[in-house]
Amino acid sequence: MSGKQRTTGEQRWVLGLTSAGAVMVALDALVVAAALTSIRRDLGASIEHLEWTVNAYSITFAMLLVTAAVIGDRWGRRRTFAAGLALFCAASIACALAPSMPVLIAARAIQGVGAAAVMPVAMGLLGAAFPPERRGWAIGVFSGLTGLAVLGGPVVGGAVTEGLAWQWIFWINVPVGALAIVLVLRFIPESSGSARRFDPGGATLITVAVLGIVWGTVRGAVAGWDSPEVIGSYVLGGLALVGFPAWEQRVRQPMVPLTFFRSRSFTAGNAAGSFLTAALYGAVFFNAQFMQLTFGSGPLKAGLQLLPWTATLFVVAPVAGRLVDRIGERPLVVIGLVLQAVGMFWISVGSRGAVNYPELVVPLMVAGCGVSMAMPATQSASVGALPRDAVGIASGIYSMMRQLGGVVGVAVLAAVFAAAGGYASFATGFARALAGCGVLSLLGALAGLGITNPRSSRLGAVAVQPALVQEQA
Repeated sequence: MSGKQRTTGEQRWVLGLTSAGAVMVALDALVVAAALTSIRRDLGASIEHLEWTVNAYSITFAMLLVTAAVIGDRWGRRRTFAAGLALFCAASIACALAPSMPVLIAARAIQGVGAAAVMPVAMGLLGAAFPPERRGWAIGVFSGLTGLAVLGGPVVGGAVTEGLAWQWIFWINVPVGALAIVLVLRFIPESSGSARRFDPGGATLITVAVLGIVWGTVRGAVAGWDSPEVIGSYVLGGLALVGFPAWEQRVRQPMVPLTFFRSRSFTAGNAAGSFLTAALYGAVFFNAQFMQLTFGSGPLKAGLQLLPWTATLFVVAPVAGRLVDRIGERPLVVIGLVLQAVGMFWISVGSRGAVNYPELVVPLMVAGCGVSMAMPATQSASVGALPRDAVGIASGIYSMMRQLGGVVGVAVLAAVFAAAGGYASFATGFARALAGCGVLSLLGALAGLGITNPRSSRLGAVAVQPALVQEQA
C-alpha cells in the first residue's frame, strides 16, 4: 500500500472515530431530556435535582474544554482522547447504576469531565490528520454529525427510555465507547500541539464564578432568596467573576485571552450564542416534560413531537450557512433569535388554556427556523472575527461560552418554573418558563446587533493580530 493510500486510510479512521466520540458526547448533553419524567418518578427527583442532572454535565464540560485541549497538546491527543472516552464510559456505568439522585448527579459531572477531554481533542486530531485543502470538508462532516446528535437527543432518549428503561440511555455508551477506544489506539496516529501553559488560576476562578451563580439560582426557590446560602453563593460567584479578567491580564498565557474581546464581532457573537443556548436548553428541558405531562405522551412520542422544532436544522441551517457569505452574520443572528422569541412566546400563551398538539406545530417550527438561522451565524461571527491562527482557541472559547449559557439558562428558567408553583401548577410554571425563553432570545438578538459586517469583522481580526502574536511569542 502506498504512503498516499495509507494516509487516506488513516484520515478515514480519524474522521470516523473522532465523529463517533463527538456524537456520544453531544448526544448525552440532551439525551436525558425525554427521560426526565421517568427519572423523577423512579428516583423521587425534585425540579432542583432534574436541573442538576442536566447542568452537572454541562458545567464540567464547559469548564474543562480549554484545559483538556492544553493537556491533549502536551500529553498527546490520541492518548487524551482515549482516556476521555474511558472516563466517559465509566461515568456512564455509574449513571446507569445510580440508586439515588445525588449519585446520578455526581456521575453526570464526571461524564462531563470525560466529554471535555473528547470534544476539543477530536478537533485537534482532525486538524493534524487532514491537510488545509481538505480540513474544511472534514470539519463540516464532523460538525454535521455532532449537530445531528444534539437534535436527536430527545428522540433517542425517548425511544430508549420507552423501549427499555431510562438507565439504558447510559448503558449504550459502554460498548460503543469500549470499541472506539480499541480502534483509536490501533488506527489513529499520535499527534501533539504547541506546549501552551495551563492556567489553573483562571480555570479555578471561572469555575467558582459559574458554580456560585448557578448554585444560588438553583437553591433560591428552596432555601429562600434572602438566605445566607443563596446570598453567599452569589457574592462568591460575583467576586470570582470580577477577579477572572483581572487574573487573566496578569498571566502570560491566559485561559481566555482578553485581547480577543476587543473585536466587537467576537464579543457580540459569543454573547448572542450564550443567550441562544440558554433559551434552547431551557426550552428542551421543559418542552419534553410538557409533552408527557400535558398530552400523556410516552418518552418516544414526546421526542417525536418535538421534531417540527428540532428537524428544521436540516433544512434551514445549510441555507443560513450559505447566506452568511452573502449578507453577513448580523441579519441572520438578529432575525433568527427574534423568530425563536416569537415561537417561545407563542407557545407560552397557547399553553395557558386547553391546548391540542397540532396548535403547537407552527410555533415550534417558527422557533426552530429561528435557532437554525442563528446558530451557524453566531459561530461564524465569533470564530471568523479573529486571525486564522487563533481559530482553535476561539472555537474553544465559543464552545465554553455556549455551554455556560445552557447551564445558566436551565438554572434561571427552572427557578422561574419553581416560583410559579413547580409541578403542583405545571401549566402556569411552564408558560412562564417558555416566556423566559423568549426573553433570553430577545437579549440574544440585542447582543447580535453588535456584530459588524464582514468587512469590519476582517478589520477587527487584523487589530487583534499583534496582541496575539505577542502572547504566543
